[in-house]
Amino acid sequence: MTAQTFDLPDLGEGLTEAEVVKWLVAVGDTVAVDQPIAEVETAKSIVEVPSPFAGTVSVLHGEEGEVLEVGKPLITVGSGSPAEDPDAGTPAAEAPAAKTKPTAPSATGAEADNAGERYREEERAGSGNVLIGYGTPESTGSGRRRRPRNRPPSRGTQPPAPAAAPVPAPARRVPLVTSPLVRQLAREAGLRVADIEGSGPGGLITRRDVRSAIEAAGVNTAPAPSAPIAAPAPTTSAPAAPAQAEPGAVDARTGLAESKREAMGAFRKAVATSLSRSRSEIPEATVWVDVDATELVRLRRSDPEGPGLLAYVARFVLAGLHAYPELNGLVDTEREELVQYDGVNLGLAVQTDRGLVAPAVMGAHKLTTAELDTEIKELTRLARAGKATPAQLTGGTFTLNNFGSLRVDGSAAIINHPQVAILGIGRIIDRPWVVDGELTVRKITQLSFAFDHRVCDGGAAAGFMRVVADAMENPARAIARL
Repeated sequence: MTAQTFDLPDLGEGLTEAEVVKWLVAVGDTVAVDQPIAEVETAKSIVEVPSPFAGTVSVLHGEEGEVLEVGKPLITVGSGSPAEDPDAGTPAAEAPAAKTKPTAPSATGAEADNAGERYREEERAGSGNVLIGYGTPESTGSGRRRRPRNRPPSRGTQPPAPAAAPVPAPARRVPLVTSPLVRQLAREAGLRVADIEGSGPGGLITRRDVRSAIEAAGVNTAPAPSAPIAAPAPTTSAPAAPAQAEPGAVDARTGLAESKREAMGAFRKAVATSLSRSRSEIPEATVWVDVDATELVRLRRSDPEGPGLLAYVARFVLAGLHAYPELNGLVDTEREELVQYDGVNLGLAVQTDRGLVAPAVMGAHKLTTAELDTEIKELTRLARAGKATPAQLTGGTFTLNNFGSLRVDGSAAIINHPQVAILGIGRIIDRPWVVDGELTVRKITQLSFAFDHRVCDGGAAAGFMRVVADAMENPARAIARL
């Protein structure tokens, strides 16, 4: 059997490690290409990892609950069964064919070897392109050919007549696939990775390539409004116990004894890296505005079964991004270009037991307010259960942060890199307010908006804020125009 080892892929942007939550296969099981083999917990969610190889599982590199480093072996798969091995009792009738001397390696095999070397180079460099599952064709074969050994014929028998040289098959392009997430994105859109042109080194296929192919094919990847989003089954794995401080350890700066010391987990590491990158790369500015949300609250109360307040705010945010599309994009620093998206994946900041995440309602611009309400509730549920998909967790183009749910009035939020803006909404409370020259009590909230000063100036930011604030203050008129 020819063994092929699949290393733990980078399932997110810059992931360095992941915990094996549950093995979905066992030693001796037969697996197919893209079959889920394990559930792993990354810095943001629990995801299923598919196998890029087909064959028989020979080694599981790690126990459930063990933390593995990205790039280290995850699973080893044999490309054939022992009965097929010519050194393990191949039937005599099949021996001549099995022992035919192979021709020179095919272009496909050489291409796969080059892809493997490319994967190892990118992996050592810590590339965000996540070179995983390279050289895996769409079929269930392993893509490698075994060189059978030439053994002398048995005594008393004549050596078999030399077999005719096989006609080499036409060389087939081996798709250079970046990660299981890229393969999944293409599969969900009904595309074959072999048909996608890669823009990376040596034809490497990235998520950007798949999304471009999806746009070219006119495929809608937004989930159906009423359909729940598939996610791995919940697990009961217990968190690792915190490391205790050494008795008597005293901090030199403060003179105080340390009561506890624990390792920073993968989630906090990822958060720290992302926020530090945002602060170091983005020259952000923040603006605030107080909003009279009395009419919006009245509209919500008039239809208890209708959309929630956050769904209405999300609808107004989409209107603001339509008016100011430069806030729905990114800064391509390598090419020194400002990018705008044709559509909105609306991220929502969700506080979970593991920390703050910002999954996105994919294709939010295509949904009605009622559909937005359904998707927001389902996405929040999935995020808190740790079941939001990697695409949802990394595919946002703009983030809405409802920190009013934490009972605070305002916050200077940090932009979710590589996005260029984030809008926060505080709690809605009764406050004295002047209306038509008269002092009265109104439902007041505060909007805070942080934006990347490289994509626009204060005028555009203020214009966006007024679109949202004006719609919240007069929702009936705003909805009539949407």
